[in-house]
Amino acid sequence: MTFSLVARCAQTGQFGVAISSSSPAVAARCAFARAGVGAAASQNVTDPRLGPAALDLMAKGASAAEAVAELAATRDHMAYRQVLCVDGSGGTAIHSGPNSLGIWTSASGVDVVSGGNLLANDGVPAAIVAGFEAASGPLGDRLIAAMRAGMAEGGEAGPVHSAGMLIVERESWPYAELRCDWIDDGCPIEAIARAWEVYAPQAEAYVTRALDPSAAPSYGVPGDE
Repeated sequence: MTFSLVARCAQTGQFGVAISSSSPAVAARCAFARAGVGAAASQNVTDPRLGPAALDLMAKGASAAEAVAELAATRDHMAYRQVLCVDGSGGTAIHSGPNSLGIWTSASGVDVVSGGNLLANDGVPAAIVAGFEAASGPLGDRLIAAMRAGMAEGGEAGPVHSAGMLIVERESWPYAELRCDWIDDGCPIEAIARAWEVYAPQAEAYVTRALDPSAAPSYGVPGDE
């Protein structure tokens, strides 16, 4: 019921996750990232504990492959889970249990891995990776391009209703965390893309406001933070 990617930007050190599903609020349960450490997605009969557990292992020095292998060997019910990780060196790994739903598969590339379940076809993750690698610009732009490529390839077997994008950079809080938790009509990925279009030019200013308010510009809008 889900397709996603986790990725690293080698130039900025950012890590990101983008994800979409027919289920509501998918990013709230499935997308995890930690500055300086990596990113993880836990999906398919989701156990939200797996993402933070993978990041904890990578924070202690495990590679993405080692973290995923540790979870696969020690956690319960892993036959039902998909876990994707990217680490600080750009290494990637995915576990897909044999009880993953419907058509499920994965693909990996440079600094990126994608996986999905209950897919329209088995080419969706490869299309997501190709979309990511072909895109340019900030990590958020590349994540959006990748998810659009996945939708163009067919996406999920049924309609998708929620999506999210999470990016971390230098600080302990997200550089960007954008979600569409439910939409009846239209595409939640496009809702995220529009939110990113608005947010991206302001993202650095929000970091500055947290670290040094005296140096931060004001946008002068009602309720401006």
